[in-house]
Amino acid sequence: MKDSRTPNHQHSVEPSATALGTPRFLQGVFPFVGRGMFDPTPLDDALTYTVPEGRTAQLIYFRAGNHSEDLIYFSVMVDGVPVRYFPVGPKADVHVTLAILESVAAGKRLEICIAAPRGLAGAVVVDAGLLEKGPA
Repeated sequence: MKDSRTPNHQHSVEPSATALGTPRFLQGVFPFVGRGMFDPTPLDDALTYTVPEGRTAQLIYFRAGNHSEDLIYFSVMVDGVPVRYFPVGPKADVHVTLAILESVAAGKRLEICIAAPRGLAGAVVVDAGLLEKGPA
């Protein structure tokens, strides 16, 4: 039995290929301390994904929960450039199924960052679904 008090409680999901591609997941429960609303920072290494050679990837959905007392937001970065923003209110959650899907090329690094008011401490739940396709 896993200790639910650990700050980064995660489980592993073994993806299976579909006719559309191979699902990949960036997920877990993470503590954070805000550095400022204009300073999005990487949340955890578990929330990074580098697209393999000969493949492309698309962010299909994004779910997150915010256990803190203030508004935060997540930014999805590709090689350090923000491509999507997901605000989450205090003690709230969000589930976004993306209607516009951008392909992320092979070799690019996709990363989920967080921004929160300076000094705000809390925990978040993140579940982002990608579809890896290939060959590119």
